[in-house]
Amino acid sequence: MKARVIVTLKPGILDPQGKAIEGALKSLDIFGVDSVRQGKVFELELGIADRAKADALLKQACEKLLANLVIENYRIEVLD
Repeated sequence: MKARVIVTLKPGILDPQGKAIEGALKSLDIFGVDSVRQGKVFELELGIADRAKADALLKQACEKLLANLVIENYRIEVLD
C-alpha cells in the first residue's frame, strides 16, 4: 500500500521560504502569483494491507515525526 502525507504551515504562521519563492518568481518576470506557502510531501510504501491499521500507523508517524503540530497541519492520502 502506498500513501502520501502533505504537511503545510497553519494559517497565520510566517513562511519566510514561501516569501522568498514569491520574490524569486517576480524577479523571473513570473507575475500573477499573489502568495506562496511552502510545505513538505512524504511518499511512503507500507507493508500493511489493512486500511484501518495503515491509517493509524500514518497518523502516528505524522504526530510523532513528520509534522510539528504546533505550527503545521497534515493531510494523509492512501493511494492503495
